[in-house]
Amino acid sequence: MEMIQDDSASSEIVATPRNWNAARRFVESCQTRGKITFTLAELQKATGLSHTAARDQVKRLGKYVTRVSPRQDFFLIVSPEQFPMGAPPAFWWLDAYFQSIEQPYYVGLLTAAAEYGSSHQAVQVTQVLTNRPLRELKVGRVRVQFFVKKTVAEVPASYLPKAYAPLKISTPEVTALDLMRYAHRIGGAGRAVHAIRDLLPNFSKKRLQNALVAEFEISNIQRLGFILEELKRPDLSELVRARLPSRLNWVYLEHHKAQGPSLRAEGANPWAVLVNSSNQELS
Repeated sequence: MEMIQDDSASSEIVATPRNWNAARRFVESCQTRGKITFTLAELQKATGLSHTAARDQVKRLGKYVTRVSPRQDFFLIVSPEQFPMGAPPAFWWLDAYFQSIEQPYYVGLLTAAAEYGSSHQAVQVTQVLTNRPLRELKVGRVRVQFFVKKTVAEVPASYLPKAYAPLKISTPEVTALDLMRYAHRIGGAGRAVHAIRDLLPNFSKKRLQNALVAEFEISNIQRLGFILEELKRPDLSELVRARLPSRLNWVYLEHHKAQGPSLRAEGANPWAVLVNSSNQELS
């Protein structure tokens, strides 16, 4: 696709009944301004095309434009070097996508852990937390997996520095709590513990306190405190203990398979956590 070279060109493309290239020129104008996403409504507003005409012209752009979902009029502009993937990287457009659907989010779990240095935890799918259920997105070879957390908007998160586009990501401390909560969906408690160990050099006591204040599940705080103690970080586990009530209910570490006797519950356990995972998994 040939790029428009005049950066001063207006993004408003006036369409006439015979202007069959309005969508193409709109996309080229977006590219010159570094914009890689648009909605059908934005295209219509800029060109004057009807909904049907705008949709049909976008279809004729072929592999230069792709739709994130058949149910949503949100489109990605694909440059030639991105043709093998079929879409730009998820980090480039997730923030714009969530703005378009007016839903809070942050990138988290193993994806966030990888950004904080846990390279061996890298996954082929981008893991995102949001407050309402969404189907997994598959755009070309790019995959985005969603996890529901009703308090996403209240949880401490920050924007990823030096990113191509704005992108919200959970703090290392929030990431650790989420890893324990969703351990059953990311490969088990063992994998969560390995990722948390890698996150510890990035931990801040102040951010941990903020993350604990935003955490609504006492059982999840128990599990994190237990793991921090297992990882020989009493300075952090003491902060976690301060957020817990004096009397705790017993909980399983692997809460998705909370049945039968625990594999390891001997000795004093101030966290009231029954370890139903093997020692090898947690080592």
